[in-house]
Amino acid sequence: MGLFWKRKSGSDFISLNLNAPPEPEPAPAPATPPPAPPPVAEPVIAGVPEAEPVARVAAPSPPPAPPVQPPPVVQPPPPPSPAPFTPSQSAYPQAIEKPEPVESETFLNRFRRAVTKTRENLTERIEDVVKGKKQIDARTLDELEEALIGADIGVQTTMEIIEDVRRQVDRKALSDTDQLKRVIKRHLLDILEKAAHARGVASENAVPDDVRPYVMMIVGVNGVGKTTTIGKLAQRIKADDNDVLICAADTFRAAASDQLAIWAERAGVPLIQQKQGTDPAAVLFDSLKAAKARNSDVLIVDTAGRLHNKANLMAELEKMKRVAAKEVPGAPHETLLVVDAVTGQNGLSQAREFMKTSDITGLVLTKLDGTAKGGIAVAIAKELNLPIRYCGIGEKADDLVAFDPQAYVDGLFE
Repeated sequence: MGLFWKRKSGSDFISLNLNAPPEPEPAPAPATPPPAPPPVAEPVIAGVPEAEPVARVAAPSPPPAPPVQPPPVVQPPPPPSPAPFTPSQSAYPQAIEKPEPVESETFLNRFRRAVTKTRENLTERIEDVVKGKKQIDARTLDELEEALIGADIGVQTTMEIIEDVRRQVDRKALSDTDQLKRVIKRHLLDILEKAAHARGVASENAVPDDVRPYVMMIVGVNGVGKTTTIGKLAQRIKADDNDVLICAADTFRAAASDQLAIWAERAGVPLIQQKQGTDPAAVLFDSLKAAKARNSDVLIVDTAGRLHNKANLMAELEKMKRVAAKEVPGAPHETLLVVDAVTGQNGLSQAREFMKTSDITGLVLTKLDGTAKGGIAVAIAKELNLPIRYCGIGEKADDLVAFDPQAYVDGLFE
């Protein structure tokens, strides 16, 4: 909350009392009649005998004037009662009852809420497949295969799951829906956990603490939520007491810097930007110099949205990486590819082509809460063997969370 305007005089502050309640006007004094003049004595003349008194009839005295009533005193309305103090504002915290703490939504509940559409699409179809059937036959397996592919689990993963189910059915080790779900969950979890440790960067702790700044380069095609991801990521990292700087190296799209400036202001993070058309590598160079001068912990670099078949843009991305490596050893330490979960298999195709031309170290899966085909996370992890670092599960600033394979799989089936 901003302070009221004050003027400093010496070591004293003179308050203007701009927020003081108005003082009541003084009530007017009641009107009083003027005092009567003192009686005048008649003069006595020497040597003149006093005249006989003459009987006089006194004129009737006028009735006394009614007393003048003072005008009613109008009291000003009482000032509004101040808002209740919180315990931290009160000088007497023991006299105020503390409000009951509100329990925050758990991490698992947030994931469960985010994958609601995928869960309904997948688990309900699995239950429909085996509902009312005494045994799992070939037709049941075909319907199960269709349900898994419909959730974008991926063809290769689906075939592996179906083959495992068939073997267990032949051994009569699988007979009901719950057992079938456990088999599918185990396969999905194995794929995600294996990809998290196969290659790439699974955690920022893999880079020594003395490396500053920690450079994160964000790439992806236009429209996948790259700018939003950067803003949310900056706020998340700053919340952990890190000094964060954002580099607006997307100098081709006119509105890119403006959108990024809005997110940087929301997060309270400085933004380094230049005019449209500037060489992105030059913007990155200036940002690296500024980050080192500020001793910033993290530098997040926005890049122009590009397709894998744009050779000039891909060459520019390589130039930016060379500039970063000259200024900071090992930079960029992470190159995150942002993929829109709503695009399904098209997102997998984008990731596949980017892997051919760029050194991608991890994935950010956005809009996971907006699709019934959230199984694309499994398909990407299976084919690319890359860790999914973060996922977007909503529109709020704190709805970018670190991806947790166990929470994701539990959210699909519970």
